[in-house]
Amino acid sequence: MRKTLLIGLALLTCVSLSAQQHQDPGAAAALQENIQRAGNNSHVYEFDPIHDTRAPKGYKPFYISHYGRHGSRSDWGGRTYQALIRILEQAQADGLLTAEGEALLGEARLVNEAHDGMDGRLMQRGVREHERLAERMFIRYPDVFRKGSKQIRSISSTVQRCIISMVGFTNRLNEMQPDLEFYWDTGEKFMEYINTETVREVREGERPILTALERSYVPDTVFVMQHLFNDPQAARKHVGNVQMFQRMIFETARIAEGADIPTNLFRHIPFDAVYKYWESANMTLYFEHCNSAEFGSLVMPTVERLVNDIVTKADEAISKGNWAADLRFGHDYPLMSLASYLGVEGVGDKLHSDEVSAKWWGFRNIPFASNLQMVFYRNKAGDVLVKFLYNEKECLLRGLEPVSGPYYRWETVKENIKGYLR
Repeated sequence: MRKTLLIGLALLTCVSLSAQQHQDPGAAAALQENIQRAGNNSHVYEFDPIHDTRAPKGYKPFYISHYGRHGSRSDWGGRTYQALIRILEQAQADGLLTAEGEALLGEARLVNEAHDGMDGRLMQRGVREHERLAERMFIRYPDVFRKGSKQIRSISSTVQRCIISMVGFTNRLNEMQPDLEFYWDTGEKFMEYINTETVREVREGERPILTALERSYVPDTVFVMQHLFNDPQAARKHVGNVQMFQRMIFETARIAEGADIPTNLFRHIPFDAVYKYWESANMTLYFEHCNSAEFGSLVMPTVERLVNDIVTKADEAISKGNWAADLRFGHDYPLMSLASYLGVEGVGDKLHSDEVSAKWWGFRNIPFASNLQMVFYRNKAGDVLVKFLYNEKECLLRGLEPVSGPYYRWETVKENIKGYLR
């Protein structure tokens, strides 16, 4: 018996060491700092302090071109939540739940209630995120809305969560400056450029890489059974596949914060499982919607119409002076591709698959309410500069020399608009 126990402990140690060696230290530290980040593109927006580099002398902001992802929403997890609840309720009926198991059951019920049978529904937190983003934009660039044109063009995806995000954003701007004139619109024609879909060839091509990643190590399952059940062996008849059970908990945990449920459901599964599920989802996002070395050439053409819309409307605002801002409200996929097409450092970096986990993190690059803001400046001579903000942070364009700090000549940016080919 002692020999069997020692062998079992040795195997568990090997699994634990294998998982630790597999993890990127930087990504693991960022997740441990705030475990809610494991939700990745289902993570809530982090409102960090704002910093602005002084514009070159004589240049003043006059126009903003924007693309914003909708705010925090419900997930496509109704069946998952219900399956998890059903397993826990069956174990509860047999008297098998620990105090932590009871806590998870209550928390899963809260997530299911917030979901309320509605996939992809904008949560109230999502409305608040866009209201706050609008307020911060107005406070940061008051001259755009007070001294220039008062007209704002606002276009949304036809999807309800995007429309309501637009309402929250523009209502807050209107509260800040009541004499603004808004043009709102949505429709199938706009969906031709404001939304994109995953390229089938990319999904097929990424499969071997993701499969190898999934098989690279098996997360610990002892923790979750001992943590939630007072008799793990007896509970197995309800749990079935423990790996699948852990994944149910992860999928429930990753949406809770966006629904304003103030608890950490990730605590119910071991960190190596959290990391593995995060890493796989993170890699998928990058391959399918960013400028990866492997698949970027297939992804980038999907966003060309959106880039053309941005350039055309910016040139119109520059030449005619009739718009203070063009606001677009859409989804995470086109926003990632847009930033990659433009070469925005960070989200738009061109990486190989073995670099992604260390250098590209979805919770930083594409949380709910992610946004790209292009702020245009002009001097009295009519020379136009543009600054790129991604999630409100100043960014450089990969491989392109700025005039000063993060400021680029608009004509130079246009000439280099296909810089993703570098």
